[in-house]
Amino acid sequence: MATQAPKPPSPPPAVVRPADVNGGDSVVLERRTQKTKPPQMYQVVLLNDDYTPMEFVVVVIQEFFNKDRETATQIMLKIHLDGKGICGVYSKDVAATKVDQVTEAARRNGHPLQCVCEPIE
Repeated sequence: MATQAPKPPSPPPAVVRPADVNGGDSVVLERRTQKTKPPQMYQVVLLNDDYTPMEFVVVVIQEFFNKDRETATQIMLKIHLDGKGICGVYSKDVAATKVDQVTEAARRNGHPLQCVCEPIE
């Protein structure tokens, strides 16, 4: 089975300008800088329910979002009082992974905790 090497990236486009306006043969290339915009970010949100214990939510926030106990408790109370709370902001792939990890941990422990990711405007 033959594999094909990926094509190397092409260099950024250059602008050709004559170096000498009096008809000289030399040419100067100016490099244009490419503008890249940062990736779309997503916030991971835990939703409130009436069945998942508050302590379990605190442990999930600590374990999957690397928050200390006090911060995790504050987020848990926000979820409890407002119906939802932001646990972190990540790129799309990382946010989706966090959602999957939290959902799997909740199901494994028999809790209906829901976790979603939303794009940040």
